[in-house]
Amino acid sequence: VFNVAGVPIEWEEHYVGTEVDPRTESFLTWESLESVRRNKVGLKGPMATPIGKGHRSLNLTLRKELGLYANVRPCNSLPGYKTRYDDVNLVTIRENTEGEYSGLEHQVVRGVVESLKIITRQASLRVAEYAFHYAKANGRERVSAIHKANIMRKTDGLFLKCCREVAEKYPEITYEEVIIDNCCMTLVKNPGTFDVLVMPNLYGDIISDLCAGLIGGLGLTPSCNIGEGGICLAEAVHGSAPDISGKNLANPTALMLSAVMMLRHLQFNDQADRIHNAILQTIAEGKYRTADLGGKSSTSDYTKAVCDHI
Repeated sequence: VFNVAGVPIEWEEHYVGTEVDPRTESFLTWESLESVRRNKVGLKGPMATPIGKGHRSLNLTLRKELGLYANVRPCNSLPGYKTRYDDVNLVTIRENTEGEYSGLEHQVVRGVVESLKIITRQASLRVAEYAFHYAKANGRERVSAIHKANIMRKTDGLFLKCCREVAEKYPEITYEEVIIDNCCMTLVKNPGTFDVLVMPNLYGDIISDLCAGLIGGLGLTPSCNIGEGGICLAEAVHGSAPDISGKNLANPTALMLSAVMMLRHLQFNDQADRIHNAILQTIAEGKYRTADLGGKSSTSDYTKAVCDHI
């Protein structure tokens, strides 16, 4: 697809998952991390963490090692692909480094387990700043901070305090605070009311998948991770689907749209527009769709159709 669109990049390919690298304590190689650090940009395919003790999650390792503090997922209704909603046009921005995913849990006594939720001022300010910057740069009008501060007054309270502090620097952007349970209800009833949503880690993990469901699933949803030093790591967030691996059946849309996000980060906007429009046209026509979209096309047939439209 990139070749047909004339994207002027060279790939460095890194394969992971064959054996544990002692330098990272995971199936993620040190060379792959260094490649992203050096190039400041990358495109990651789906990765599954092997089951068993001693194996660190590949995605958690990436976030920690590369300082990927914000996960960005645009969710937009796709013309020609019918779902329950046709007016979804929102972006979830998830704090990626702390919260309940800090990995700090232990057994207090037998039968009692404790998990720590870590919220820091530094991380909260950083993701809030990015959310408002993203909104302004992309012509968005509203940022909604999603929380449960009515119950978790200290942790989510600090997150909200940081969001309010950043909001004062962006008077042109409407700022609101929405309790997460009310957010879920409103998303299901009327998702068009939301624009940009920023939230702590666990809420973001849940809400972003909910939003993907509104437009047809994770197979249609792009994503990128923003890291320290300007790193952008785009990725398809769906699973690795081992049941159809090697069968030429997977839907490549999420990976293609994630690649479009990467191109926009690199300021290759013309190529990004051409690829994006070709994907939308292919889906809208309905002739070439993979099984998850109700069609019978192979990955290759779908990709060829996208290339033809480019």
